Amino acid sequence: MTRIDARDLLCPLPVLRLRKALMDVAPGDRVVLTATDPMSVVDVPHFCGQAGHVMVAQRDLPDGAHEFTVQRGAESSSPQDI
Repeated sequence: MTRIDARDLLCPLPVLRLRKALMDVAPGDRVVLTATDPMSVVDVPHFCGQAGHVMVAQRDLPDGAHEFTVQRGAESSSPQDI
């Protein structure tokens, strides 16, 4: 499983890193993103919905970060999906 540490990065960087990682894995594979940007709780689900990926899980970590587990959809995301 691919993991991305996007702590201390602000919008849109966590989503851009997630998008890049999803493009590098096969459909059905999962990517875990950890982000501290408060907007990530809005941006990541929105991106997944627009790009055809599945938000499998979302949880808040004890250190204040947010962890998102995303499963890549059948189609790869394109730049206009952000």
